[in-house]
Formats: sequence, structure tokens, C-alpha cells
Amino acid sequence: MISPYEFPLTPQPPEWGVVWDALAARFTWLRAMAGVPQEPAHHGEGDVFVHTRMVAETLAAMPAWRALPPDERSLLFAAALLHDVAKPACTRTELDGSITSRGHARAGATMTHALLWNGNGLATPPPFAWRDAVARLVRHHGLPLWFWDKDDPPRAVIAAIMVTRLDHLALLAEADARGRICTDQAGLLERIDLFRAFAHEQQCFATPRIFASDHSRFVYFQRHNPDPTYTAFDDTRCEVIIMAGLPGAGKDTWVRTHRADWPVVSLDAIRRELGIAPEDAQGAVVQTARERARVWLRQGTSFVWNATNITRAVRGQVLDLCAGYGARLHIVYLDAPRDLLLARNCARSHPVPETVIQRLIGKLEAPDLSEAHQVTWIDRA
Repeated sequence: MISPYEFPLTPQPPEWGVVWDALAARFTWLRAMAGVPQEPAHHGEGDVFVHTRMVAETLAAMPAWRALPPDERSLLFAAALLHDVAKPACTRTELDGSITSRGHARAGATMTHALLWNGNGLATPPPFAWRDAVARLVRHHGLPLWFWDKDDPPRAVIAAIMVTRLDHLALLAEADARGRICTDQAGLLERIDLFRAFAHEQQCFATPRIFASDHSRFVYFQRHNPDPTYTAFDDTRCEVIIMAGLPGAGKDTWVRTHRADWPVVSLDAIRRELGIAPEDAQGAVVQTARERARVWLRQGTSFVWNATNITRAVRGQVLDLCAGYGARLHIVYLDAPRDLLLARNCARSHPVPETVIQRLIGKLEAPDLSEAHQVTWIDRA
């Protein structure tokens, strides 16, 4: 259940009007889209600012969006405004004169987390679950158009339902397709209809795909098992808890409270032992941590890996190491509002520079159930 949150200026009945000038005045990231070009063949309407306005107004006019509960309408409206937020940073003019914005969906998801966490233009920043839901929609907003071009379309769709509702995603994609001027609009809408039908076939349109067990789900995603109905034999021999979250989110407190009797591999502690600052190169810290983890893994002893682990790639290195020794993997992610987290960080005996924290929130990819046997999300608000 996503915590309710009312995104400001979300269209309301009975008028359902988009107050665009007020939105643009409020959000600097929205104004930054003005003047950012798009490929005319796909976006004859003009720049990203114009396109985003058309998408927002299209969504607000859709009967399916208006029929949603207020909190879901607010969530999707925010995603519509933010879906191309990274295009100003990602847009390039290629040598042949074409305009591209490769990677803008992934970059937009991390930007969304940072913008909403910092509260840009918001009187009250949203709770983590709401913020993450918007970021996931931004990350996957192109999937309904391109899922069939993936190497493994079923896996792409099943992975997406682990992090976002595909019925919501399809609505956002439809607004994105209709909120533009292009010659292939009918083809885009046909792809979205195909996506809806395919997601139904995969039994994961509005609810997550059901697996035989958490280990079967883990094997499907991590060992590339082609069959989501396969029941995997559980050969795990210990549990590793991988902590994740920004400095000051409460990871150390959680470990002391819930796993005080477990061995801990702490990157912060290793940094202090080696005299390496958080903003310095971390290669020696990570190598020392991996060596200590292998000691517990060889013994089949459960332990905690305590670090920020705020990107999927960084977590993946730890998860792969531990899975190779037959560990059951549990990610515990902690989040906290900006002001509270910065205050906690300042009160620590070894505070992390705020510049480092801002750099980390700009990279944040919250964990999901395609990564581990279990994921626990804790909002310290």
C-alpha cells in the first residue's frame, strides 16, 4: 500500500483543468524543459516543455485516469510531469542531425528521487513509498512501447510488475503517445494495447506475478531461469542481510536493534580502520569488506553487510558474491526525510559531508523484489 500524498495542483473535478502556468512557476525542473529540442518526426509539437504540457493535459482528460482514486490520480499526474525530466541533460544532436535522448528514463528516475526528496517546489516532501512509485513510473514509461523489442519480453514485463503497476504504466504511456504530434501515433497506441494484452497473459497486469516461492522468484531473475512457473529447490545455507540507505537513515540503529548478535561487515568501520574518507576512492575498503564476508560465507554463518548500497549495480556485486556461497539474501532499505536525515548525520560521531549525501541521492535506485529473496523498506519519517 502506497502512502497517500496529494501532489500540488493535480487536476480536480469537476473542471479537471491543468493550471500549467502555476505549475511552471512552481517547479524549476519543469521550466528547464523549455527550449530542449526533440526529433521532429516523433515530436512535431515542439520542445520538451510543450510535449510535457500536452501529456499532462491529455492524461487529465482521459476517463480512465479520472476514474482512479484521488491518490492514484495524483501519483500518475506527477509521473506525467516528470517522465521526461532528464531530457535537458540527456538530449544530444547526432552527427546525422537527428536528436536523441538516450538514457533519459533511467536518469529521470534518479532525478525524480532527488527532486522529490529535496522538496523542490513542494511544501511537504512526499513519503518514500510515494516518491519511489513515481520514480518507477518514470523509469519504465517507455516499456509499453518497446517491450516487444526486448531480448526477453516476458521477463521485461514481469520485472516491471515487481516495481510498478502495469495498468498505471499503460495509462502513462498512452498519455505520452497521445500528447504529441507524430505520423505513427496509431502504431504507438497499438503497441500499448498489445502491452496490456501481453501483461494480462503473463498474469501481472495490476498485481505482481505469483511465484512458487521467494527462492523460485530469486532464481528466475538472478539465474535467468526461462520459466516463471518453475519451483526451485532451496539450497540456501545461511542468510545475509544487506543494508541500504543514505548516511543517517538509521542503518546502524536497525542492526543494533534487530541483529545485535550477528557478525557485521561495516564499510564505515573499515573506512575508519584504513583512514579513508567517504569522498575518497573506496577500492581498498570494498576489497577488505569482501575478504571479511568470505570468511563468514565459507562457514555458512549468517551476517550483516552494512553500507549505503544505493545503486542496483553496487548491491549486485554484494548479492552475487553472497549468492555464490548459497546465501539467502535479504535487503533492508531505510529512508528518511531530508531535514531529519541531515540532522541525524550531523549528530553522528563521524558525519558524512552533505555534498556526498547529495551526490548519493542523485544516484539512488531503491531495491526491489527482483534482486533478493526478501526486501524490507522502512521509512523513518
